[in-house]
Amino acid sequence: MIKVQNLTKKFSGNTAVDDVSFEVERGEIIGFLGPNGAGKTTTMRMLTGFLHPTRGSIKIAGYDVMRNPLQVRRHIGYMPESCPLYAEMRVDEYLRFRAQIKEVPRRDVKTRLGVVKDQCGLTTVGRRIIGQLSKGFRQRVGLADSLLHDPDLLILDEPTAGLDPNQIREVRELIGWLAERHTLLLSTHILPEVEMACKRVLIIDRGKIVASDSPKSLQKRLLGDSLISADILGDASLITPFLKAVDGVDMVTSEPLEDGWSRFRIDSASPQIRTQIFECAVSNGWKLRELHMESRSLEDIFVAITRGDVTPEVKS
Repeated sequence: MIKVQNLTKKFSGNTAVDDVSFEVERGEIIGFLGPNGAGKTTTMRMLTGFLHPTRGSIKIAGYDVMRNPLQVRRHIGYMPESCPLYAEMRVDEYLRFRAQIKEVPRRDVKTRLGVVKDQCGLTTVGRRIIGQLSKGFRQRVGLADSLLHDPDLLILDEPTAGLDPNQIREVRELIGWLAERHTLLLSTHILPEVEMACKRVLIIDRGKIVASDSPKSLQKRLLGDSLISADILGDASLITPFLKAVDGVDMVTSEPLEDGWSRFRIDSASPQIRTQIFECAVSNGWKLRELHMESRSLEDIFVAITRGDVTPEVKS
């Protein structure tokens, strides 16, 4: 569905996207992640033809974005971070206007409006003026716009930006529903959204793709299999060397808690390491009030990669 080769974009000598290559298969749900200024939005705008690359090539559904822009746009539904809407128009009026621009056949316009309004929860606001809608409903109008021509590929750039928790949940549920019916490239800072919905993540940093794999595979390859949390009473600087000396422990970090307690996070390739940690605490006479295995999150992976704590081998 998407094939990107050696994509580069420079602005006044600054390289925003640097020799990026990746592919997205039909039906895949991809999370596109990166810190602010990493090149995410620039890449997405080039994918949709809104920006021309300095170098490299992009194909969408087999069509070259530069040579066949109209054919490409028939296959793409794009929702930018700041979705431009005509605030003075009514919802139905705006969607009919957009359907005309997208060359939806006149005989199909009424049906498509009904479908996308139902999908996006807009059936009760068709006659409302867009400028009088809440931020959440305006996001829904933008999403409905991207779906009007029933595209194969949806590219969504920060679809929940600026929404309150209830609105985020509503849009997240909608995205989950859409993910069952479209190839989806999703950029967001809300990493639990990606972890729940996406089968693979692309992480871009300083204009380069630095990771491409499933969250679980990245977790195993980059952060190890197990992270043990232990709450121990005592001086962390004195306890840490003993924990590091336990056979099978790869790394130990600590943070102070209340009343002299410290929380130790222990990296290991084996979940059975908990037994040795318990025995270490007993033999040293430490008070141990909690010992459990923590699950790794996509946030842990993202932070580790973008801070340079780990250097992954990128899988295409």
